[in-house]
Amino acid sequence: MREYLLVFLAAAVVSYLLCVVARELAMRTGAVAEVRDRDVHAVPIPYFGGVAMLGGLGAGFLVAHHLPFLSRSGPQVFHDAGVVLIGGAIICAVGVLDDLIELDALTKLGGQIVAAGYLVLNGVQLYSLRIPGVGVGQFTLDYGQAILFSIVLIVGTVNAINFVDGLDGLAGGMVAIGAVAFFAFSYRLADVNGYALAITAALLCACLGGACVGFLPHNFFPARIFMGDSGSMLLGLVLSGSALSLTGQFAAVQVNQTGDFNAGNWLVIMLPILLPVSILVVPFLDLVLAVVRRTRRGQMFYHPDKEHLHHRLLEFGHSQRVAVVIMWLWAGLVAFGGVLVTLYASVLSVVITLVWAALTLVVTFALPRLRRPAAVS
Repeated sequence: MREYLLVFLAAAVVSYLLCVVARELAMRTGAVAEVRDRDVHAVPIPYFGGVAMLGGLGAGFLVAHHLPFLSRSGPQVFHDAGVVLIGGAIICAVGVLDDLIELDALTKLGGQIVAAGYLVLNGVQLYSLRIPGVGVGQFTLDYGQAILFSIVLIVGTVNAINFVDGLDGLAGGMVAIGAVAFFAFSYRLADVNGYALAITAALLCACLGGACVGFLPHNFFPARIFMGDSGSMLLGLVLSGSALSLTGQFAAVQVNQTGDFNAGNWLVIMLPILLPVSILVVPFLDLVLAVVRRTRRGQMFYHPDKEHLHHRLLEFGHSQRVAVVIMWLWAGLVAFGGVLVTLYASVLSVVITLVWAALTLVVTFALPRLRRPAAVS
């Protein structure tokens, strides 16, 4: 665990420091987010935060190579992590081009598919699904199905993060929460099944969480730098890649019945697939609502508007900072609530989840009403 913490800190420090360089580079090259009708920032903000986070991810990966425990892990750990980071560099480059010259939607989608294809063709993909009640619970995908499902998962996650990146610090914080939750799940899963604790998913999540935390001081309202498409697509790919690496390395995992690990719960069997989706339930919901909303208007699904969930929170009376914290609370409720209830089925875990849910509901819906009378007086 201490080595993972060092990886996290290395990624955070390098990401934090590189943001200064990336901001200057973006200003020199004209990669700046101008103010548009649908935006909430009032002055132009430079992009290239994704470049800084990619540097943080690489730093965490290199540090892990030189730590006593992680460096002795199996070759698959660093192979899969390296594949995900190279795929991240590919999609980050596509995002940099978009930040510079604003690529059309189909070209960006093509770049996303190329990056996702690189992952699956190098072994980072779904291999099997554990389905309760079907034989021994294992359903093996054929090669074509595995490639298709893997690419859909990667591209869907990439675009979900891209869609939710609408307020200062929102996407970076949500992915940081998701990375920490998924780290806790993958680390615990390896522990209770007697596997080595050096696994790709945990390593990638430590790097990803650190890179996001290092970026957030520069990006929280008022932001001095945006992650841009280079950052949002990078985060989505690395998060989905960590989930795919877990399903590959634990394709035939046997659920352990010892300790407080709730092995009898069917969610334990399905969580390697469900958890990445549950972490992103808020941006995925936002994505689905946006597609439905634009389709009903007769617009293309990628047509931008100002009706995302975070825009509605601002209309409801929240400040930018409070709106972002509320979105973080919802993301954390789903992510950590799922991990707690599934891996640690106890009265305490249920109570913690319920208290978290109640607090989130109060902050979301009651806080604006409590503030309005004070503002009137």
